[in-house]
Amino acid sequence: MKDYSKLPKVAPEYDLTDLLEAGCHFGHQKSKWNPKMAEFIYMEKDGVHIFDLEKTASQLQLAYNFVYDLASRGKTMIMVGTKKQAKPIIEEVAKENEVMYITSRWLGGLLTNWDQVKKSLKRMLSIGTDLKAGKYDAYTKFEKVQLEKEEIRLQRFFGGIQELKSTPDFLFIVDVKREKNAIKEALLMGVPIIALIDSNADPEDVDIAIPANDDALRSINFIVSEIAKAYAAGRRSIDKSGRVVAVPKVVEAKTPVVEAKTPVVEAKTPVVEAKTLEVKEVTEAKPKVVSKPKAEAKSNVALKAKPEAKSKVKAKGKPEAKAIEAKPKAALKAKKVVVKKK
Repeated sequence: MKDYSKLPKVAPEYDLTDLLEAGCHFGHQKSKWNPKMAEFIYMEKDGVHIFDLEKTASQLQLAYNFVYDLASRGKTMIMVGTKKQAKPIIEEVAKENEVMYITSRWLGGLLTNWDQVKKSLKRMLSIGTDLKAGKYDAYTKFEKVQLEKEEIRLQRFFGGIQELKSTPDFLFIVDVKREKNAIKEALLMGVPIIALIDSNADPEDVDIAIPANDDALRSINFIVSEIAKAYAAGRRSIDKSGRVVAVPKVVEAKTPVVEAKTPVVEAKTPVVEAKTLEVKEVTEAKPKVVSKPKAEAKSNVALKAKPEAKSKVKAKGKPEAKAIEAKPKAALKAKKVVVKKK
């Protein structure tokens, strides 16, 4: 393997607990191991090899720097993973980060017979555009069905690399033992290989080996996501003139957060000043509320009204007294009349 330690270091620091939780430390059984993987193995437990996660993290950082460097120079990468566990993960991650991928089957001659592969790509694109444009409407139903089947077959093999204009500059492979054809063609054509390898693989077949579990879903997802992020970051670092931006975007995003704290501190002072103004207004308005002449006028009116009320009560009581005094005189007159009749 070549020495890539002098590449610019842009990879993040990986926490070993994240690798442990993803299950990257599990290898294959001892009976299936490759002795060339001994430098990456920490121990054996219950007949299963356990990877040294410190070396896994360092190899992942090395792969991150390598992918970032090539992507920043406009190089193209293809992710290859045809095993059942890796297919959906590679398709999802590759589409999110705009990376080309192969998940169905590695077609022989993709690197060694590029001229024929290029014709197949053109055929696939032309059939798709002509079917949408209605160019084959005059064809019979059987002929249309045959064209649709041909497009589906080509999409299965070349759907993930339909934007490929020339042979790829480097490959990322999951499970080296399964992708033997891709490894052979890459070694023959001198294409660099980054691979997720397990304890049963040969690390000498690839340029950068990432020792980790290539069967667990979380382990595959963790490694594939980091490689795709490195490629996307490298592509973003290229400006319109084709030059590489020296500072990554991750570092630039931290500065606005610190500057945004100062306006919050300055905004507190107007609130204090507003409180002092309110207090002054309240204190100045207090003397205007009290008015003594109005209170005195009310007391005079109340005093004048009391004797008038008493006089009215007495006046009303006089006729009642007259009526009471008149009753005995009428009774005497009645008695006198009775006496005269007798």
